[in-house]
Amino acid sequence: QVQLVESGGGLVQAGGSLRLSCAASGRAFSGYIMGWFRQAPGKEREFVAAISRGGTSTRYADSVKGRFTISRDHAKNTVYLEMNSLKPEDTAVYYCAATTYILTTTSEGYDYWGQGTQVTVSS
Repeated sequence: QVQLVESGGGLVQAGGSLRLSCAASGRAFSGYIMGWFRQAPGKEREFVAAISRGGTSTRYADSVKGRFTISRDHAKNTVYLEMNSLKPEDTAVYYCAATTYILTTTSEGYDYWGQGTQVTVSS
């Protein structure tokens, strides 16, 4: 089992940047595929990005491709989401997730979730 704690959310103007962090504790971090999802008010949770165990493979939602970058640091047991050129439509609660199965874009494929961190982008 793994525990996930997100941080780094906040209020930023459109065009700005934020870096989210997700610290993992518990079972070996390197054994998990990690993902980021987000949920805006009144909308379903949606996939944002995912990274393989070794960090060599990544996947992004079309809406964030070219603006967001997912990475992981095994020494710090942390996965990051670097968000640039933020838009008001990026406003949501961002969740970190982990799975030992496969790299997937569906929330059902992840077994462990953090509590979320709010990102608000003002226009």
